[in-house]
Amino acid sequence: MRTRLILVRHGQTEYNRQGRLQGQVDIALNEAGTRQAAVLAATVAENPPDLIVSSPLERARDTAQILANACGLDVRTDRAFLERGFGEWEGLRGEEIRRHWPAEHAEWRAHRPVTGLGVEPRPAVGERVAVACRQLVAENTGGTVMIVSHGAAITLGITALLGLDADGFRGIAGLENCHRSVLEPLTSDTTGHLMRLVSHNLAPDFL
Repeated sequence: MRTRLILVRHGQTEYNRQGRLQGQVDIALNEAGTRQAAVLAATVAENPPDLIVSSPLERARDTAQILANACGLDVRTDRAFLERGFGEWEGLRGEEIRRHWPAEHAEWRAHRPVTGLGVEPRPAVGERVAVACRQLVAENTGGTVMIVSHGAAITLGITALLGLDADGFRGIAGLENCHRSVLEPLTSDTTGHLMRLVSHNLAPDFL
């Protein structure tokens, strides 16, 4: 039996539209985000998952509920799927961060860790997402697990599930709103920790 993990990014918010760094600020979907979730729900209902688990943040939880309603499922929440925390930078645009913290912004853009501002380390995010995904996959062998989460959390979680270094590897593009990626357990991995990326950044209406 095929076991599948589907990672879904929430629909659009006003912070997304304005180019603001959301992190763990609890922002609602905007009208476009609700429409995106409805389109995705119609697609997902064609081949529904066995369970849906969401980040507790409103934008993810409401996206997950729209999907669950279309599939006749309930939504569970798990804090492991929260977005990466960006500390003092949350709610700001890139140019604001660069103006107020030029040295730290330069470190961030150079893909080096940022310390002292409450920015959650990339490996920590990847590992918390990956651990929760592995547990759900192990508990649902032969089924399809759908996770509704956030852009950075998903990208870093995928990186960890592929066995790559979350600090050093930057080769996985972020998901667009209400896009999804599909992974399967890597059968050749005797540890049971690794997965393979089957599809990435699938559009909401892609069957």
